[in-house]
Amino acid sequence: MAVLSTNIDSPSPARESQPRTRSLAAHAVFSRAAGAPLIGGNAVRLLLDGAENYAAWREAIRSATHTVYFENYIFSPDGIGSAFLADLTERARAGVTVRVLLDWFGSFTTPRSFWAPLAAAGGTVRYHNPPSLRGPLQWFNRDHRKSLVVDGRIGSVSGVCVSDVWLGNAEKKIEPYRDTGMEIRGPAAADLVAAFAQVWEQNGSAIPKAELAAMPEPKAEGEVAVRVIATAPNITTVYRLDLLIAALAQTRLWLTDAYFAGTAAYVQALRSAARDGVDVRLLVPGGSDLPWLRPLTTAGYRPLLEAGVRVFEWNGSMLHAKSAIADERWGRIGSTNLNIASWLSNFEMDVAIEDEDFVEQMAAAYERDLQHSTEIVLKKYRRVRLPCPDKTRARSRPGRGSLARVTAGALRFTRTVSAVVTNQRVLGPTDARSLFVAALLTLAFAFVAVKYPRTVAWPIALLALLLTATLLARAVRSRMRRGRSNPDGRRSA
Repeated sequence: MAVLSTNIDSPSPARESQPRTRSLAAHAVFSRAAGAPLIGGNAVRLLLDGAENYAAWREAIRSATHTVYFENYIFSPDGIGSAFLADLTERARAGVTVRVLLDWFGSFTTPRSFWAPLAAAGGTVRYHNPPSLRGPLQWFNRDHRKSLVVDGRIGSVSGVCVSDVWLGNAEKKIEPYRDTGMEIRGPAAADLVAAFAQVWEQNGSAIPKAELAAMPEPKAEGEVAVRVIATAPNITTVYRLDLLIAALAQTRLWLTDAYFAGTAAYVQALRSAARDGVDVRLLVPGGSDLPWLRPLTTAGYRPLLEAGVRVFEWNGSMLHAKSAIADERWGRIGSTNLNIASWLSNFEMDVAIEDEDFVEQMAAAYERDLQHSTEIVLKKYRRVRLPCPDKTRARSRPGRGSLARVTAGALRFTRTVSAVVTNQRVLGPTDARSLFVAALLTLAFAFVAVKYPRTVAWPIALLALLLTATLLARAVRSRMRRGRSNPDGRRSA
């Protein structure tokens, strides 16, 4: 591979691995797009599915001597959740600083009382972005990261949440969720600490500087170079990187995504790559924990298929992985789905890897996944042939899931409706389903508005009251802040 590789010489444990002179421009492009330096000197391990990830996480937690920083979207109070609670509590009793950061929406069914043993042992638990009058419309901003960092030395990043559903149920013949993660040992773990501290501070007081300063600087434990990409809302680092990778891939671009709903720009980048001869493949779930999203997802197949992109649907219970492989040397693993909600609205955590051996492991796992999948093709009359129902496919359990899943389908739907209203793009055959659905929905809304006007007026009034309360609260705080900054009463420009 010539373009995607930054041609680094034996990565050192320095914060930024030094590239060869002839690749300085490519090196700078990747660093700027990802918003993250290339860090050498790491040992990495590929972790597949919940069982491997959980085993690695629990081993790391049990080995902790200083700190455990655990951040996840869903933490269920079930069997595996209780096992993690026991491990965390035991370490807290031993004097280890244990901090757990959960998303309020993802973990809203986990009662605060569940964490009582950990709190009694000295651990701390915070929930990200609970409902508040300070920003009632900001609840779309979610902490979708799944990361763990122990003693600032051992880190893990994945798409795996803490729930028994990731382990499946052999008695009910429900397969485990298919997911992907990775373990990192070495200098890159320091970036995981910094990313955790950022979101922790957004939800309360900051981690004491003395605690962070006392953390030993991680030493080189391998030769793999990685970038830790910690995305925050409205900071489109992974989106920029994904577009760049799609543009630069020369031989292959293999994608796995749980809730694909690419933007027009990203879909066009995949189409252009496929037309240029790049082997572009997209592996998506055949079934989802939100079945009503499936028609909106499959509507996007045709433009990809017509350009030569190969689309596969997973035949297992649920495909939840988010990963990418480009050419022979570049890979990405993390929590970011290929949709606007993940790219723009959430806190996400991904790792980009530049290492041939590790990427080859990812490629081998991808090829095994395709053996458990069904390829979607265009028939003679240009129809999409969907896979026949598989009696062995276990339907995923309905659950909370990620807000990104809901938003992804809604965005695809609204883009089609917007195209009709603004006439900014030509609609194709794949938009017909969304247009019919939109027509039915608008007709239903019109009927309800005429027949039961109060059912429309009351929600609008409530929303207006919430917005009013938010504006007034912000105005009061701004006035008080200005008063504190100008105690002598003088007005500043």
